[in-house]
Amino acid sequence: MSGILEGKRVLITGVLMESSIAFHAAKLAQEQGAEIILTAFPRPTLTERIAKKLPKPTKVIELDVTNDEHLGRLADIVGEELGGLDGVVHSIGFAPQDALGGNFLNTPFESVATAMHVSAYSLKSLTTACLPLMQNGGSVVGLTFDAQYAWPQYDWMGPAKAALEATSRYLARDLGKQNIRCNLISAGPIGSMAAKSIPGFSDLAAVWDSRSPLEWDLKDPEPAGKGIVALLSDWFPKTTGEIVHVDGGLHAIGA
Repeated sequence: MSGILEGKRVLITGVLMESSIAFHAAKLAQEQGAEIILTAFPRPTLTERIAKKLPKPTKVIELDVTNDEHLGRLADIVGEELGGLDGVVHSIGFAPQDALGGNFLNTPFESVATAMHVSAYSLKSLTTACLPLMQNGGSVVGLTFDAQYAWPQYDWMGPAKAALEATSRYLARDLGKQNIRCNLISAGPIGSMAAKSIPGFSDLAAVWDSRSPLEWDLKDPEPAGKGIVALLSDWFPKTTGEIVHVDGGLHAIGA
């Protein structure tokens, strides 16, 4: 029996550690029949080491999503490797330390601008860089952390994720005529590289201990990875502009 991504070609960003959601998305995508290519920044060699733990060998290319030169050559590099794309996974987020950890009122605009550029605008820039390879339509899937709420310690990454969610909706609006879907997975907290960069992350994660209807495991990125693979597949052919929660159901619980 073939997998749900059989014959699909997918570009995946954000594979930094084996504990990352992007790594599990890559692993599951391969297991479900996809050919994949990974991007990395600022240390492609780190991603190359982690990629060796995937079921099949895959190429890793350097991509700084704030660098127009990198974005401009992306389609040529990926086209030579895969011939085209059916899916793109955006798992990119960054904010300077002074934009996190309770410093919301004192964060300078330069740090806010960096967070917005890397974490939100990059969804648009990555997607448009890949458009020449998606002539037959496809699926773009990003990762958010529910931006309806103000979370402990999360500070300016919260508004950045809100901007990411809005960007996804506008991409869905503008790319629908090309049969390209754009959706987000809103995942619960995972003990990944990104999480470790947030001062006081444990305070944020503790919310899940008391409010999540389903037991939540900080060490298990696979549920979110499965959500990404499902949205990449043809099983959501008319779903776009959506945010699918893979958070144990916490988003539905008030207190």
